[in-house]
Amino acid sequence: MTGLQARLRADLLTARKARDTTATSVLRSTLSAISNAEALPVAEAALSAEGPIAGAASGVGATEAARRDLTDDDVRGIITDEQAERLSAAADLESHGAGEKAEQLRAEAELLAAYL
Repeated sequence: MTGLQARLRADLLTARKARDTTATSVLRSTLSAISNAEALPVAEAALSAEGPIAGAASGVGATEAARRDLTDDDVRGIITDEQAERLSAAADLESHGAGEKAEQLRAEAELLAAYL
């Protein structure tokens, strides 16, 4: 876990204790995106049709998978993507007359800017 990930987790705990629903939602979403980026793609070999059930894993530790180690720069890139996604959605909502929801998304994007 990078220092930035640790900071995000600590801030999530603080937001939960403060019952800050916006910060909690944004931080959970961002940490989920980071976890997804750490996952390794399924190898073609694991999907072979060997055994009674195609693609089934068996044996000790068969359900455990290695995770990718991300750097702080990788995590910043994910945060930047999350921020850009919110700003893009806010612009779309604004053009369709949903100003209140657009403002909420802009506030979420601003919260993420503190980590860049």
